[in-house]
Amino acid sequence: MHYGWVVVGAAFTVLFLAYGVQYAFGLFFTALTEEFGWSRASLSGVFSLYAASYAFFGLFAGRLTDRWGPRAVVALGGGFLGLGLGLSGGVQNLAPLYATYLVAAVGMSTAYVPCTATVARWFAARRGLAVGLAMSGASLGTFAVPPLVALLLAEVGWRRAYVLLGVGLALSLGLLAGLFVRDPRDRELAPYGVGPPAAPTTTLENGWPLRRIVRHRSFALLVATYMMTWTPVFMPPVHLVPLARDLGLSAVVGAAALSALGAGSLAGRLAMGAISDALGPRPALAISLALQALSFASLAGAVGPVTLLAAATAFGFGYGAVSTLMPAVVTDFYGPAHAGSLVGLIFGLAGPAGGVGPVLAGWLFDTTGSYVTAFGLAARLNLVALTLAVLARPPASRPV
Repeated sequence: MHYGWVVVGAAFTVLFLAYGVQYAFGLFFTALTEEFGWSRASLSGVFSLYAASYAFFGLFAGRLTDRWGPRAVVALGGGFLGLGLGLSGGVQNLAPLYATYLVAAVGMSTAYVPCTATVARWFAARRGLAVGLAMSGASLGTFAVPPLVALLLAEVGWRRAYVLLGVGLALSLGLLAGLFVRDPRDRELAPYGVGPPAAPTTTLENGWPLRRIVRHRSFALLVATYMMTWTPVFMPPVHLVPLARDLGLSAVVGAAALSALGAGSLAGRLAMGAISDALGPRPALAISLALQALSFASLAGAVGPVTLLAAATAFGFGYGAVSTLMPAVVTDFYGPAHAGSLVGLIFGLAGPAGGVGPVLAGWLFDTTGSYVTAFGLAARLNLVALTLAVLARPPASRPV
């Protein structure tokens, strides 16, 4: 078996654990509000800060992955993530919780970027499928881990649960980090799909210098593409249940919509990763952005459980695909030499925009009395992203 698949397995497991624990925050949310009586707005700010921060820290995680290698970065990140969660178990006030989750955000920044960029380095053929399989760990973790955390909370309480999760993540990610290898040549191998001696698989062969890439028009277009599509990306996870209630549907239907979103995300990561191997990453990205625009328009016009569940599933599919395709697009455009830095730059520059969507949707609802304007705006932002993705073209040759 080619060692690239071992890297895929390691990345899958890291993302399974990290994202699974991340999305268990809602379980701690309830326990914390019951004990301290903090307002929902003030406690929600903890997660908003955390989400925006770990995306921003991806700027540094990507660069460090190219310099130090993924093994050191993932292990160090696991330590920070575990430390942040462990310290959260001892808080007595809200301000320290903001601080401990900021520490955790430093650690979480070493999950998506190093894992996906390293997998992309290891594959010349079937790169989209490989990244999709790795990213499916995040989707499965979102399903499987929160119920286990709920059992842990019921058994030991929220303080000990935080400590046990912190220690467990630090140890697990530290061990998994040992399976990561930065480059196939470090093991005297060629990327999967390339027989030795390794041959260039991209237009730019080993890539331009990083400073030339970030000045190229195509890079600015990719950053803008992801900023447009990620600005509204957290609207559905936060507002699907309230939308269901506004439509006169039960809380069970709202929860089912969230599950449909997760199932769609898993399908999108796997299916569009494989499709990108046949069509190319950029056409696959365009299809995914078009589907996201359609899903937001459908949410704006949802009138019952069938349309709500269908729109949630379509959104999940597009969302899962868009995030999964980014490392493949970057590697296809610029080669593997600076994959970690470039994925980290795009994630760090565009990712924090995701914190805008939930707040904007809430404000528009308060202003207009419905989510139609919010989801309509989200659809238009994805159409802008689609246009930018179509305009983005890989550089044709090396600079003279």
